[in-house]
Amino acid sequence: MTILDLEPGDARLADDLLPVLRELRPHLTEDLFRDVYGKGYAQGLRFTACYDDGVCVGAAGWRIVDNTSQIRKLYVDDLVTAEHARSTGVGRRLLGYLEQRAQESGCLEFSLDSGTHRTDAHRFYLRERLAIVAFSFTKRLVRDRD
Repeated sequence: MTILDLEPGDARLADDLLPVLRELRPHLTEDLFRDVYGKGYAQGLRFTACYDDGVCVGAAGWRIVDNTSQIRKLYVDDLVTAEHARSTGVGRRLLGYLEQRAQESGCLEFSLDSGTHRTDAHRFYLRERLAIVAFSFTKRLVRDRD
């Protein structure tokens, strides 16, 4: 397996990574994804792809965040293994790669959120020695229409 960080403008983002990412984020169109990455890149958003025999089998969106609670952490926005490649070590390899990036960047924590309905993912994260340390609270905001 080969793991690569993909920069904005790289054709592999739309051709390879996005189809895998859409398994987790089906609302993403190519235009929306390009827009989000274009804006998010300046905020530290990065995308990493995992390839096996030239085929993208895993995707991760992540960023390094400095804040008062964790000081510096690598936060994983998205982590997905293509359905046909699950239980083959892709997720473990991506987590290991990102954890190494976190350590090299001086992070004190490595964290992610996972939807409450994603019980298979929770079993995987617990098996990979991630701990449940907080509740995440969200309130959807409705934008005023012009």
